[in-house]
Amino acid sequence: MSYTRSFCRISSLLALVPAVLFALPASAESVEETIRERITEKVPGLTVASVRPAPAQGLYEVVTETGEIVYATESGTYLLTGDLLQLTETGIANVTESGRAERRAETMAGIEKQELISYPAKGEEKARVAVFTDIDCPYCRKLHTEMDRLNELGITVDYFGFPRSGPATASFRKYESVWCADDPQTAMDDAKSGRSVADKSCENPVAEQFELGGRVGVTGTPAIVLEDGRMVRGYVPADELARRLGLM
Repeated sequence: MSYTRSFCRISSLLALVPAVLFALPASAESVEETIRERITEKVPGLTVASVRPAPAQGLYEVVTETGEIVYATESGTYLLTGDLLQLTETGIANVTESGRAERRAETMAGIEKQELISYPAKGEEKARVAVFTDIDCPYCRKLHTEMDRLNELGITVDYFGFPRSGPATASFRKYESVWCADDPQTAMDDAKSGRSVADKSCENPVAEQFELGGRVGVTGTPAIVLEDGRMVRGYVPADELARRLGLM
């Protein structure tokens, strides 16, 4: 879900709530629990996953079940949507995106690597990246042509399926055929080069990977997730990615 769509979704839910959202706290409940309970009660359809103090004094970060973020005041009287920015000595820092990266890293760290089509680094592994990819995406194919260079630079690439057309489409089935092939890596190379891949079916994780992409904020492909949870959206040359990873 894109930032714009997420903003519109949350804003549309809040628009249904009366102007005076909540009464002041009536008990000694923790601020976090008060916020959680009031949002759950007053904003139907917005499920709260976590609440914690935000870096800005007096605000609390509220993360929804779908990974979207809103901010609440201590009393739960006001909710804010949008990214929280901080003015620093070096410029403007996106506090909200830093939080997304933290949760993204935690989510990605729990993924079973055997469920992936991987291209290991040559020699010492200096970095490992997760790439949400669509076989038919032109820039995904362009990135794939640099796989040898990425591996030479010590970067292991783990592919996650994210056929943008969604389940039950030709592109989605193509990814499933690649994953189910006797040699998935060779099948991926062929498919990325525009060559045909034999139709195959088996139990596979493509649907789960597609859903995972949505949860960590993938809105287009390629989407490259670094180990610290930062996301590089779109194609970047291998050497540029290595520089962003601090390898050059």
